[in-house]
Amino acid sequence: MGRISLQIGLLFSTEGPYSTVAQALLNGAILACDEVNRDPSLHVQLEPFHVNPRGQLGNYQAGIQSMLDRGIIHVCGCYTSSSRKEVLPIIEKHDALLWYPSHYEGFETSQNVIYTGSSPNQHLTPLIGFLFQEYGRTAYCIGSNYIWAWESNRVFREGITRLGGQIAAERYVPVGEIDLDQYVSEILKLRPDYIFNSLIGSSSYEFLRRLRRACAAVGIDQRQDMPVASCTLSEPELHAIGAEAADGQITSSVYFSSLQTARNAVFVAAYRHAFPNGPVACVDAESSYIAIHLLARAVARAGCQEVARVRAAVPACQFDAPQGPVKIDPETMHACLTPHIAVSRADYEFDVLIQSPGPVQPDPYLVQWSRTLEPPSFPSQLRIVK
Repeated sequence: MGRISLQIGLLFSTEGPYSTVAQALLNGAILACDEVNRDPSLHVQLEPFHVNPRGQLGNYQAGIQSMLDRGIIHVCGCYTSSSRKEVLPIIEKHDALLWYPSHYEGFETSQNVIYTGSSPNQHLTPLIGFLFQEYGRTAYCIGSNYIWAWESNRVFREGITRLGGQIAAERYVPVGEIDLDQYVSEILKLRPDYIFNSLIGSSSYEFLRRLRRACAAVGIDQRQDMPVASCTLSEPELHAIGAEAADGQITSSVYFSSLQTARNAVFVAAYRHAFPNGPVACVDAESSYIAIHLLARAVARAGCQEVARVRAAVPACQFDAPQGPVKIDPETMHACLTPHIAVSRADYEFDVLIQSPGPVQPDPYLVQWSRTLEPPSFPSQLRIVK
């Protein structure tokens, strides 16, 4: 059997306010391309073509069009939901396929997107029950002013209030904004039980540093008395935050590099060897790594890169990912992934607190949650690790 050769697009902003995460996404995709090209059983040869939109929303449409003009019909890319929304109409118009590797807020499906990042029921709803049971009734929400934070906070607010809790305040700041003292002052005044952080990139790092500093100045142990939780914070971002506030951050995610499995050890070692200058392995790197491996397997099964045939082949493919087995749900084209909740350490790693015993079916529209009309509780499908 001859090898199927195809050029694939990688659309990641390795400059700008979320460049650390985007570089990890790019690294994971490149590592997967190399592994695919060296795997004789797949008979697939991938040639990656990277476009860097530099974190500017207006550059994404031009970036995706430049790929289509080269005949590229499979693109792994975008971190923010706003960038995904920018390219989606062009992807659909040209009947290309976007392999979207980021955790996101849900409430979307497209015949032209394969979603390998986590859905809200795989990261957000487990976190709601965990925070309410472990820390209390009152939350403060702060996020970057775009769709990820808007929708995440909407779901978070609904979950907390259905449990009988309350949202003390809900605030938004522009992406990349670092003048955050007024929000820190408001938090100290309101004294919520915990903070739900949907800021991204440099805004998040600066917020966490300022909050820790302000709490210490008035004798508050922020880690215990007002913990911050998110569905985005990863290992490279702990390095970006720095020693001042890297520890004690709660994160709900489908992957952490500290997972103690043989498969993950192989992945982390290969990633570290390929990218010794970082960013370190994290959920974003793993998600793009999964996307490329599933793409290659679907192309191999389809026998070509034609979008309709590849899309039809994807649900039949399963990949032994670092987090565990991953496959794509044929109804939603979202990935079945394994939820975890962890807390960060001062050495820029995470201790996993609870995890699912296996992959959880994606529910991007939270249909099951809405159908039962029951509040989220401490996630029964998760088990305590430590």
